[in-house]
Amino acid sequence: MSEIKNQSTHWADIMADRIIREKGDKECYTCASRITPSGTVHIGNFREIITVELVVRALREKGKNVRFIYSWDDYDVFRKVPKNMPNPELLSTYLRKPITLVPDTTERAENYARANEIAVEKILPTVGVFPEYLYQAERYRSNKYVEGIKTALEKRDEIRAILNEYRTEPLPENWWPVSVFSSFTDKDTTTVTGWDGGYMLTYHDDELDKEETIDIRTTPNTKLPWRIDWPMRWNEENVDFEPGGKDHLTEGGSYDTSKNVVKVFGGEAPVSMRYDFIKLKGMGGKISSSGGEVADLYDVLAIYPPEIVRYLFVGTRPNSEFAISFDLDVLKIYEDYDNCERIYFGILPVKEQRKEKEDRIYELSQVDGSKIPTEAGYQIPFRHLCNLLQIFNGDEEKVFSRLEGITESQKERLRVRMQCAKNWLRDYAPEDFKFALSSESDALVELADNEKKAVQDFAGYIESYLDNMSEKEFSNYIYQAAGDNGLESGDFFRVVYMVLIGKEKGPKLANFVKSIGSETILPILRRYC
Repeated sequence: MSEIKNQSTHWADIMADRIIREKGDKECYTCASRITPSGTVHIGNFREIITVELVVRALREKGKNVRFIYSWDDYDVFRKVPKNMPNPELLSTYLRKPITLVPDTTERAENYARANEIAVEKILPTVGVFPEYLYQAERYRSNKYVEGIKTALEKRDEIRAILNEYRTEPLPENWWPVSVFSSFTDKDTTTVTGWDGGYMLTYHDDELDKEETIDIRTTPNTKLPWRIDWPMRWNEENVDFEPGGKDHLTEGGSYDTSKNVVKVFGGEAPVSMRYDFIKLKGMGGKISSSGGEVADLYDVLAIYPPEIVRYLFVGTRPNSEFAISFDLDVLKIYEDYDNCERIYFGILPVKEQRKEKEDRIYELSQVDGSKIPTEAGYQIPFRHLCNLLQIFNGDEEKVFSRLEGITESQKERLRVRMQCAKNWLRDYAPEDFKFALSSESDALVELADNEKKAVQDFAGYIESYLDNMSEKEFSNYIYQAAGDNGLESGDFFRVVYMVLIGKEKGPKLANFVKSIGSETILPILRRYC
């Protein structure tokens, strides 16, 4: 590991140093993340897991052994039917039941929760995230936490006192630190009415007006509520680091209560850090999986290669809000990443302090930290790549033929970008960004005599000079074709765009013509000769 990495000022390295300092030298550090698969696991949820992954990577690069766990809180209650789910009427009949008991109406998996879990587990390796998955429904239903539940019951008054410190209204005397899913209805619409001081718990089914006494060692009905469940699991898994959203890490939030409740279980709170929410460009407010109107990791990877997806999070401090853009800001994000890469490979000279910062961002942005590229990607602006793909109707090999000096390794990476560019052009690009070259079947544009003569002269200049001149040199002939035929340059540009793509505006003309090439452009122009 380089000296630069040891002294890195990147937030992931700083957090790794803090964990080691506060938790001491350990044989293994446990870093944790968690999410309830109550709906589509969106890109806002991904911020937590990539934050943990980056800290895990930083710890491992310091020679530490790390356990990276990702808990699926799939024993949580099904509270709301997301808008984007089929057969919502059926799903509504499962409200208040554990989400693992809810059917998957998309027919992708054995239950609703598992369908959402599988979707994430399949895509995370694409961005270099490989956690150990823990399924809380299985752990609760197999009674793994029975002693933790018993401890919560024994320390009921102590836990209530802790929670009351952060409440405007105190919890009632008959409050219990455990919830029960009814064995009659599977719902949590129950009230605990008694406990024998050991393992026997009595509850009342509030819907059916029935009462039952269960043994928490042998029945799968009991679960701790969130502010008790979270610290219980910190103790159970010996968690050293777990971040939280700003709603959890605000003063008096669940982290504040949990760091005190965990002491009841004989443990201590992990090191934490707050991460802010993510917006989608053009959409206000916090992303919500239960609402159904979300962008997930699949949506983002359709527009950005894995290393740029990582770059968005690596290059932004977790406590800073930012937007995932699907509009024209896509062009800037690609350029920002390419600048970072140019700095890393010394193509773009910068001051040493900035180079160290950008180098670390580039390294952490790579999907496999042990396999950093040995050369920069082919440095083609995303706008130009989009233009080439439209010029050649998406034919990647023809695009490659227009790129000088591209290596096989660069081709492999550029193919991913090409697919992202195609997806963006299809789904998000503004209409004035899109075009298609005219074909023989298209009607001719009506031109005045001097306009047609200018197009004919322009075709002659292309045939004679285009392939042997630079873009700047050839641009003189564009103005000459216009001036010799009494046309203002702007009017002639409009004519050429109409002839080539049927629009009055288009990409920068000299570059556009150079990109098309004489072989492709001459048959279009000669229709007017």
